[in-house]
Parts: sequence; C-alpha cells; structure tokens
Amino acid sequence: MKFYPKGTVPEQANMYFVYGDGGTGKTSLTKQFRGNKMLFSFDLSTNVIRGDKDTSVVQIESGDAPSIQAVVSKWITKALRSTEYDVIILDNVTALQNLVLENIDGASKDGRQNYQKLQLWFRQLGTVLKESNKTIYATAHQIDNGGDGLGDSGRFAADMNEKTFNAFTSMFDVVGRIYIKDGIHLIDLDPENGNHAKNRLDDRKLIEASDLIQQKLKEVI
Repeated sequence: MKFYPKGTVPEQANMYFVYGDGGTGKTSLTKQFRGNKMLFSFDLSTNVIRGDKDTSVVQIESGDAPSIQAVVSKWITKALRSTEYDVIILDNVTALQNLVLENIDGASKDGRQNYQKLQLWFRQLGTVLKESNKTIYATAHQIDNGGDGLGDSGRFAADMNEKTFNAFTSMFDVVGRIYIKDGIHLIDLDPENGNHAKNRLDDRKLIEASDLIQQKLKEVI
C-alpha cells in the first residue's frame, strides 16, 4: 500500500472504455489521444490506424491463444514500463475475454470458479493499467438485450460477462456506448438510461464521439 499525507494525492491519468456495434468508430477514437500509443489488437482490425505515425501495434495471432494470459501480461508490462508510450489501447476486450475464458474453462469442475478466475484476471489487469498512470483506452463489442427504443432500461451492455465487466471497468473514469444516429457518432455516458455508462471526469451525459477526451463541453441536445 501507499500512503499520501493530506493534500498530496497525485493526479492520475484518465481511463476510457467504449463499447458498441462494429463499424461505429470505436477504433477510430484512438486518433483523439495525444502522444505515442501502443495498440493491442485482439480482433485483427487495424486498417483504420494504418499509417498513423504515433501508433505502434501488437497484433495477437492464433498461435498466442493457448497462452494468451501470459502473452498479454508480458507485452502490457513491457509497454507500461516503457517511457516511449503515453497511451495504451486495448482494442476489443470482448475478444480478449473469450480467449482467456477458453483457457480457463474446464480448469475447475465448478463452472463458477472458472468465471471467478476470469473476473480476477481482468480485475488484476485493470489494476495494473490504473497503477501505470498512463492514459488507457479500451473497447468492446455490445449486446442488445431487446427493447423498442434507444433509451430502454438495460437494453445495451458490453459483450462481456457482467461480473468480469464490472471488475475490469471499476478502474475506469469513463464508460460509454457509441452509436450512430442521423449520421452522427454519439457516446452515451448517462447511467440513468439503463445502459452501462459513467463519467467521473465532468457532467456530460451525451456527447459527440469526436469530443470524447474534451472535458466540460456542451452536451448534445
């Protein structure tokens, strides 16, 4: 543990988590972040950042699957310790979760213990990312639980085991759902809509995606 006397708690870098359907612009949001970036691609979708001179890429291959936890931990530790990178990006945590679960599943006769191990691994990952004091951006796919409209309570969620999602994103400052309406890319940050969302950085509840890392701007009306 670390102890900080009154008034000496250091400022921490921000962590962002955005989920949504494919093609809504999750990976493109990486372009907003300033500084050198290390992007971990878990679904091989890197075309959108091809040619970006400030972004290095670690692309997971099929051969990495049997030891995905060790591979990811090794590379993330390397990136976090490096002074070269200001921003760490985990692109498609849904795919990462599925790979990790495949390795854990069956390790115990009690399926609940397998999911507990999954949750613990992601909580530890989130903690390591938070302690690095680097800016973190993570993405995931979404699931649609059904309903008649955009604001239906609990309709949309990240495509992750719910307890694993909670364990991982508890460290994040911003969690939002990206979607397209009338040709505009929007991010819902309002937990009162019933979807997974939060914003600890300011009071914005609905923003244009292009304003993700700009704080204290006018909300979308």
